[in-house]
Amino acid sequence: MTIPRQAPPRTPARPSPGSGFMFAFAWLACVVGLIATYYYFVQTTTGQFIDESALVEAVDIHGPAGKAATEFLDWLPTISLVVAAVVVLFVTVIRRRWSAAGIAVTACIGANIATQVLKEVLPARPDRGVVTLELNSLPSGHTTLAASAAAAVFLMASPRWRPLAGFVGGTFAIASGVSTLINQWHRPADVVAAFLLVGAFMIPAGWLIIRNGAAWNVWDGFDRHVGSAKIWLTLPVVIGLASAGVAVYSLAKIAPGPLQDDSTTNYFWAGISLIVIAGYLATVATTSLFAYAARRRDAPTR
Repeated sequence: MTIPRQAPPRTPARPSPGSGFMFAFAWLACVVGLIATYYYFVQTTTGQFIDESALVEAVDIHGPAGKAATEFLDWLPTISLVVAAVVVLFVTVIRRRWSAAGIAVTACIGANIATQVLKEVLPARPDRGVVTLELNSLPSGHTTLAASAAAAVFLMASPRWRPLAGFVGGTFAIASGVSTLINQWHRPADVVAAFLLVGAFMIPAGWLIIRNGAAWNVWDGFDRHVGSAKIWLTLPVVIGLASAGVAVYSLAKIAPGPLQDDSTTNYFWAGISLIVIAGYLATVATTSLFAYAARRRDAPTR
């Protein structure tokens, strides 16, 4: 008589070991970065001068680029809300990820409310001898909306699609931030602060989604699917490094010395570079964090 073998009891799936600490560290980095951005670019003379100079120099290229930026910003709220709503609803209904949808949407709403609260409660810019508007414009509301919508889509995507979703969403958020600078709506620091604020809300939300949805947060690793190709991490790294080169070159041209010139757009290009570097750094870091936290399909269930 053959005795049927009894399957070993299933243990609940868990995120990769150590990922909780990494999520906590990422959240802390966003909060500290947000505070540091506000302090340096709002409270110090040098920060105010760099930030305001980038905004003022945007006038020199405000023409066809400004018109395109205005049209993009006019459509930005609609694009952000429609794309995020369609993706979240589709994934929620088809994949039945009700809990994940609730967490992602709540974090998205929280980030946008926090942006408006910070605009009201943060002190006006102190007089540091820099000619600038005193009212506080940090963080950028348009950038927060775009970045939080992109982050909600990223959180709802399955792990194999997250690298692609991160690159596309990060590019969309960067484009919105660059447009606000070209259109002279916001300074570079306002955009960077928006990225960090969104991260402060979305990273804890992501941890909850990974924790509560461990059953579907599994994947085969990079390069096993078009959405998980390593090119989606390589591209932002390359673009970020190129932007760093542009920033160094632009600032070197206005530094005191024999090579100093009187160009009127160096601070502007340095500001654009700062936005691109911050946006793609956040993209690469977030994608890598979630890639590590998601359980490998061939790994034993924890």
